Amino acid sequence: MDANIAVVGLGYVGLPVAVALAERLSARGVRVTGFDISAGRIAALKAGHDATREIDTARLTSCGLAVSDDPAVLEGASLVIVTVPTPITEERRPDLTPLEKACATIGPRLAKGALVVFESTVFPGVTEDICGPWLAAHSGLTQGVDFTLGYSPERINPGDHVHRLETITKIIAADSAPALARMRAVYGAIVDAGLHEAPSIKVAEAAKVIENTQRDLNIALMNEIALILDRMGIATRDVLAAAGTKWNFLPFAPGLVGGHCIGVDPFYLTAAAEKLGYRPEVILAGRRINDSMGRAIAQKLVKLLLRQSISPACAKVGVMGLTFKQDVPDIRNSKVPDILAELAEYGITAMVSDPLAEPAIAAHEYGITLSAPEELRGLDALVLAVNHAEYLTDPAALVARVRQGGVLVDVKSAMNRAKLPEELVYWSL
Repeated sequence: MDANIAVVGLGYVGLPVAVALAERLSARGVRVTGFDISAGRIAALKAGHDATREIDTARLTSCGLAVSDDPAVLEGASLVIVTVPTPITEERRPDLTPLEKACATIGPRLAKGALVVFESTVFPGVTEDICGPWLAAHSGLTQGVDFTLGYSPERINPGDHVHRLETITKIIAADSAPALARMRAVYGAIVDAGLHEAPSIKVAEAAKVIENTQRDLNIALMNEIALILDRMGIATRDVLAAAGTKWNFLPFAPGLVGGHCIGVDPFYLTAAAEKLGYRPEVILAGRRINDSMGRAIAQKLVKLLLRQSISPACAKVGVMGLTFKQDVPDIRNSKVPDILAELAEYGITAMVSDPLAEPAIAAHEYGITLSAPEELRGLDALVLAVNHAEYLTDPAALVARVRQGGVLVDVKSAMNRAKLPEELVYWSL
């Protein structure tokens, strides 16, 4: 068992890993350290506050994890786990900058004999062919001789307290049998669901990138079906309820596809394919559909306003929810701004409220000033964009925000139309 473990990156992925390692291995004499470049993040964690809401205060303060923004804490680590984000550029190409910076930070402090395991989502070949050489260049050590590599793709689902690190089968892979054995010992100690040992790092990388690509495509199919059924005057929710009675019908539903995984990972796979001279068709088609849903929802809202003889330019519109999914504070790659941008094309400046999103981050990332909930009153139209539990505990309060004869757009069909006022114009995907 490695006696000194460091986790680089303490976000949605890294913090649960670091906490689990500290909880289960500290008693065995293993030192676990978490490193993050954000001084603010480290200060909050030391105070017992996790802004991602994945780890509660009691667990965070009792687990024994040491955290720091000083890269010197990486020195002497025999196992380094890298969990930095892997975003895409504005041109929708893989952005490996966070990985490159992580390697530049780790390299000068990399100990001989160390194992470096990457959990970030990448296309096949990144760990061994790109990150390995980066580490070698910054450390002066020889890849495969002085240090070894491993890959264990993250499967964290933010806000999900059932499918957690401990309860999800963990894929592990390494560049050598001894390195794999080390991974087996460490991850086996924290993952109760068991491990799947992939035959190579590239296999593990490919497995991760297709997991979310598959889900992206299934949701894209439902989104396209929803657009078709809407033109037919048929409620998608009713159709899915009927189709779902078949034993092998997959339970996917239409909606906005954002976040740091599903809306991003397919571009890692397509970029790798294009480098090999193959242009993916199905994957990119799915991405186009999912990326168009914000515009489609906004355009439908405008049509509903016009049917009610409400001028879009004069309409008072509110949007509930900004985060990329319900009950999490993460706004990365949220598709709600797509709705807002399209509404702006029709002269509509919508108010946005979200009880979980951090106002400063919303302003910095999207230029959105969050409104207080009480400001969303007397609306001509309300868009329930994100199904936060707080919203759904009192549907009547949501409806009360819309004036008589107004419009309610329920993006994910979270509300029961039969229980809403008949005079309310209701629409959902």
